[in-house]
Amino acid sequence: MNQIDIIMKTKWKLFIGTIAVIALSFSAAQAQEARMGVKGGLNISNLYVDNVNDENSRIGFNAGFYGQILSTEFFAIQPELLYTTKGSENEYDGFVNQNVKFNLNYLELPVLAVFKLGKVAEIHAGAYGSYLLGANVSYEGDIINGGEDLDRDNFKTYDYGLVGGFGLNFGDVQIGTRYNYGLVKLAKTDNAKTILGDSKNSVAQVYVAFNLNK
Repeated sequence: MNQIDIIMKTKWKLFIGTIAVIALSFSAAQAQEARMGVKGGLNISNLYVDNVNDENSRIGFNAGFYGQILSTEFFAIQPELLYTTKGSENEYDGFVNQNVKFNLNYLELPVLAVFKLGKVAEIHAGAYGSYLLGANVSYEGDIINGGEDLDRDNFKTYDYGLVGGFGLNFGDVQIGTRYNYGLVKLAKTDNAKTILGDSKNSVAQVYVAFNLNK
């Protein structure tokens, strides 16, 4: 068995495991009257690239499913499966002027400890793992205009990090905010490292979640 086959089987096992966790969560939610359903919202992401004159956030979104297991009156474990966008927009000024947009798209699996402060408020804390689905870098300025020198092959395939947030429940609707801090240096190739350096993902989120466990 060659290395490519091993990698593909590993990715397939990760995907099957993710689906199994979500399915188990939904099943447990039905049994325990825990929350489960769909969610989505706004992403404000940055990469914090060195040696730039101005770094602007990329405005994107997140959307997917969530469920709770081991749910009690005071605590629950909440896995999620999300499609989420990350990246940033950087401006380089000086001898030449250049605008560079980093666009990264992930399939993400957060697993959170939910601390319930009564029925209305919740504190979320945990970790996430994500798989890079697609990436491109677009340029505007004096040197390159509209090019895509970097693609998915220039970035690390997997990312992981820490998650913290807060949610407010209004019946079957939850409105919340969350911050994801990546722990993986994103650049994979020398070309990417020249532009990105040691940059990591950093994302603030605002979301709305709908409980479908009636």
